[in-house]
Amino acid sequence: MKATDIHTLKDEELTEELKNSRTELFNLRFRLATGQLEDTSKIPAVKKDIARLCTELRAREREAAASAAAAE
Repeated sequence: MKATDIHTLKDEELTEELKNSRTELFNLRFRLATGQLEDTSKIPAVKKDIARLCTELRAREREAAASAAAAE
């Protein structure tokens, strides 16, 4: 998932996508441990997606906090 795609998602969609990505990472690690994973390059790609999603969520949290502080 690209960063531009992540910026256009709503908060609920971001959290849902994060949940799905973490589940996918768990499944990939499980398949790696059992020897069923053929393409190991998927693991770092999913990790990067998780990092992008977490970064966007945190940026939105900080922006909301800053706007709330400015409103006071």
